[in-house]
Amino acid sequence: MARAGGARASGYEGLGAMQCPFCGKDQDKVVDSRSSEGGRAVRRRRQCLACGRRFTTYERPEDTLRLTVIKKDGSRAPYERQKIIAGLQKACYKRPVTDDQIRHIVEAAEESMFRAFDRDVPSSFIGDAVSIRLRQIDKIAYVRFASVYRDFADVGELIDEAEQVRDVPVPGPDQRDLFEDGKGQ
Repeated sequence: MARAGGARASGYEGLGAMQCPFCGKDQDKVVDSRSSEGGRAVRRRRQCLACGRRFTTYERPEDTLRLTVIKKDGSRAPYERQKIIAGLQKACYKRPVTDDQIRHIVEAAEESMFRAFDRDVPSSFIGDAVSIRLRQIDKIAYVRFASVYRDFADVGELIDEAEQVRDVPVPGPDQRDLFEDGKGQ
C-alpha cells in the first residue's frame, strides 16, 4: 500500500509511517506496540528503515483532553498538555529529572484534573497539581517552577518559598500521617 509522501513501511497493518526524528525520512516499521498510560495511549517503538535508528511514538485520543483552562485574569484557553511539559522542561533544565518523570508528573496531574473537573479547570489547580508532584522529585526544579507559576512579587517571597522547601519535608501522595487518630502521641 503506497501513501502520499513516501512508501508505507510499517510492520503492522493499518499503521502509517512516521517521520524519523533523526533523519527526517518517513520510512519506518513498528517494532513493538503496547498500551500505555493506563490504557489511555498506545506506545509504539519504531525503527527507521533509512537510518536504522529507533524511536518511540505515543498515540492518544484527541477528544479526551477537551478541557478549558480558566486563567488568573478570568480568560479562557483550551488545555494544552504540551504547555505543561514545556514549563516542566524549563524548570528541570540541567537537573536530574528524566523525561519519564516529567511525563509521569503530567499524567498524574491530568488524572487529578479529569477526576475533579468536567470541562473548566482553574490554572491554579493545574499549577498546584504539577508543583506538588515536582516538589517530591526535585526541590530546585520545584522552586524554579513555582517562581513562574506563583508569580512572586519580589525576591523575598522567592526566598521564603525556598526556605520552606528546604525546611519542611513533603509527604508522598500516598503517605498517611503517622498518628492519624492522635492515640500514639
